[in-house]
Amino acid sequence: MPLFEVETTSHIMIACVEDELQARGFALANYPQEEVLRISHRPKDAWVISKNLLGLNSEATNPCVRARECLSKAQGDKLHAVRLYMQQTGTDLEGARKVIESNMAMGW
Repeated sequence: MPLFEVETTSHIMIACVEDELQARGFALANYPQEEVLRISHRPKDAWVISKNLLGLNSEATNPCVRARECLSKAQGDKLHAVRLYMQQTGTDLEGARKVIESNMAMGW
């Protein structure tokens, strides 16, 4: 089944649907309050996100590397690791919690 990239006012989604009409329906069903800005057929059956385009091209800016360093310094103490991450990056509490918890789940 083909992949379609669907961009709305707030999201970019990948839908595994038969055609553009179903891709639009997918977006409207999940985010009815948003306008569909663009729909494009992905040429292959894979989706790739460029870390370079997101600005994650060095270890200094890579959130996973930073999170693992914080977890190591905190000896696995989640709360301490969250505080360290917030201090080092300026990230808010919710963002730091998500990064730390996702890296804990991956087995830092």
